[in-house]
Amino acid sequence: MRFIASVIEKLQRHPKRIVFPEGTEPRILQAARQFYSLRLGAPILLGDRTRVKETAAALNISLEGVRIINPAESEDLDNFAHRFEVLRRSKGLKTPEAREAMLQPNYFGAMMVAMHQADGFVSGATVVGNGVLRPLFQIIKVAPQTTTASSCLIMEVEDSRFGQDGVLFMADCGVIFEPDVEQLADIAVSTAQLAHHLLGQRPRVALLSFSTKGSSSHPSVGKIQAAAALAQQKALEKNLEADFDGELQVDAAIVPEIAARKVPEGKIRGTASVLIFPDLNSGNIASKLVRHMARANAYGQVLLGLDRPAADVSRGSNAHDILGVAAIVGVKAIDYELLYPGAGRKLPGEEVMI
Repeated sequence: MRFIASVIEKLQRHPKRIVFPEGTEPRILQAARQFYSLRLGAPILLGDRTRVKETAAALNISLEGVRIINPAESEDLDNFAHRFEVLRRSKGLKTPEAREAMLQPNYFGAMMVAMHQADGFVSGATVVGNGVLRPLFQIIKVAPQTTTASSCLIMEVEDSRFGQDGVLFMADCGVIFEPDVEQLADIAVSTAQLAHHLLGQRPRVALLSFSTKGSSSHPSVGKIQAAAALAQQKALEKNLEADFDGELQVDAAIVPEIAARKVPEGKIRGTASVLIFPDLNSGNIASKLVRHMARANAYGQVLLGLDRPAADVSRGSNAHDILGVAAIVGVKAIDYELLYPGAGRKLPGEEVMI
């Protein structure tokens, strides 16, 4: 069974509520329609109700089973604005500014997830990354026992020889520009946790470089080596069964024949299912190359390390991509506390308001 089909099947057994802040975007409307039709749960669209209905009608998309919320007319607006003000009071945020923020769908949607009025958040089809990440990081924060928030892209290619039956997890491709050793290790472990959660197989994690096991000398090589060792240690502490290796060139990570020549004693031997990039430049460039040149299905960016499930999709995503991301976010929500123990227990500003 192909990857996304297995994700959909699991979510059908445990449906979830996903909020889509870009309620008037045609691709979002199509994905929301499919989400409900496939019995994955309840899609929630944010935006002006009239505009959402007019756009759906023009596209001949039924809104049966789809909930529409206009933040400006919501009975939760005042409460959300107050909670956001409490969260950002130390930054000098005042009541009028908090209310203005909550009128923006991405802020309102992030607060819905934080307040358990939705199980997951999917946005980004029409805005640049900061327009999605800023509200999430300001409202939701990182999960307990977690220090790094990052992202991963899940790539499904036709050639099943790559990754885990054609599925590759690639990180970080969307959040941290120049991760240090600690952050790289956290990214590797968080991505491995997600891969294990979704695939049920032991992840094989390659920390990538332009060098394989000291074939080149550069300070960045030492950083990758240190991160690989630290990731293995962190995984053991979390009782996560996974193999980590690095530094590896990408061909040594994904091609067994080349790995046999370059790193015959390696842990992965050319069968990596998780690829960890040294920086955001390499991750973003490589993921887009694979997506378009291999005509792969790309699902992401799925955010890692946050206190609630969320994703920041690419502006280049189609409706199928967005549906897949929403299904992944929903499946993450099913067992989110297994991924991040203690996640979701505190409401925004709760410790200040009590």
